[in-house]
Amino acid sequence: MTNARSQLGIHLRPATPEDRFRIRRWLAEPQIQAWWGNAASAEAEINLAMSSEAALCRVIEHGATPIGYGHAVEIGLWGGPRPDELAPGAWDVDLFIASEAHRGRGLGAAALDMLVGEVFATTLAVACCGLVSIRNEAGARAYERAQFGWRQIWNDPLFGPSWLMLRERPPSM
Repeated sequence: MTNARSQLGIHLRPATPEDRFRIRRWLAEPQIQAWWGNAASAEAEINLAMSSEAALCRVIEHGATPIGYGHAVEIGLWGGPRPDELAPGAWDVDLFIASEAHRGRGLGAAALDMLVGEVFATTLAVACCGLVSIRNEAGARAYERAQFGWRQIWNDPLFGPSWLMLRERPPSM
């Protein structure tokens, strides 16, 4: 997917405190709330990630235009129950493409692939995972295109039944 993402013209940059207003505005959109839940809880999750050293918070850009947000968080930050299949040292990877003009073009899968690559290159993560509502087929397909495999259905406290998608660390890393 490396060649594909360079052809798509996207890159990830660290999210900064100056990005919080833009992210808050994105979280108010109904399409984003369908993926991340209500704006207040999603903003709290992002604020927690941005204040943690056990997280990678990124703004997704197409050229120089911010089009979305993503983060990878060590699952120890979840603080609640988690699927038994997730080994200690796994990281949760979530993102959204906020720009409607940039959705449906494969940019989400490319950004997922880039974020996972960064996690594996900069941490000792054993795997990356994502919980995707069973009602979010487009999200599940993006994880599939980013080389995540379907593992089980997990009853997420916020989203209800969700697919646990997992991508294990490659042996060469």
